[in-house]
Amino acid sequence: MKTKKQPNVLLTGTPGVGKTTLGKELAQRTGLTYVNIGDLAQEGQLFDGYDDEYQCPILDEDRVVDELDEKMSDGGVIVDYHGCDLFPERWFDIVFVLRTDNTQLYTRLEARGYTGKKLQDNVQCEIFQTIYEEAMEAYSKEIVHQLPSNTPEDMEHNLEQIVHWTEQWMKDHN
Repeated sequence: MKTKKQPNVLLTGTPGVGKTTLGKELAQRTGLTYVNIGDLAQEGQLFDGYDDEYQCPILDEDRVVDELDEKMSDGGVIVDYHGCDLFPERWFDIVFVLRTDNTQLYTRLEARGYTGKKLQDNVQCEIFQTIYEEAMEAYSKEIVHQLPSNTPEDMEHNLEQIVHWTEQWMKDHN
């Protein structure tokens, strides 16, 4: 495997916690490449059917992994997705699980047009720490970190923390 000059970062968490906002800003501040898995799947039609209950396409996880594998081995990628156990453990140097207060999350998802079962299931996912537990099972516990994502101040603090971590990683590995 090639030696990477820049780290790979996974931003994960329930829909609505702020992954995309954080990821795009982080890419601007660090020069890392931002990849939103939903956008990647849409552009490449990396789907395997449609889920009528949740009213969304079903991701073809194998095709997504195949599509990203070479880019990930080069390093310098921020991946944004609400799941994490589909990605190979070797891809990421650090994993950040964003967490949001349930009441605030409910409001954010409602504003996105989530209703019924889709809304309830996503809020329950946050209540039960489903994504955090998934990350802890899929990756080495030492690289998985939870970050609060409730306020603009939280986001700025998270940005500063991740930028600092990225700079330190690059000093340590180059």
